[in-house]
Amino acid sequence: MAKDNDKPNSIAQRKRGFMVAPSPMNAVKLELAVICCVGVLLWLAQGRITVNPMAQLLLLGGYGCVGMVWIVFRTRRVLSRAQSSQDDERRNYGQE
Repeated sequence: MAKDNDKPNSIAQRKRGFMVAPSPMNAVKLELAVICCVGVLLWLAQGRITVNPMAQLLLLGGYGCVGMVWIVFRTRRVLSRAQSSQDDERRNYGQE
């Protein structure tokens, strides 16, 4: 008689919870999702904020440009940190 924990390892088992592979870009992805959600809310509310079409264009365009600059800034910072940590690991590996 076989036990339950004698199952072959080749069968995929579903784990509980929502799992995302660890990545240095996960924080940037979360910020992008927040920026997009706030952008949609701003788009829905822009008619109540101002009636002038030019002001609406400037409001949405300005928000989009600020969001874009923020994501580019954060991406560059995360990538430079990841690159520097890889360089440190390579130096430490070479010392052994």
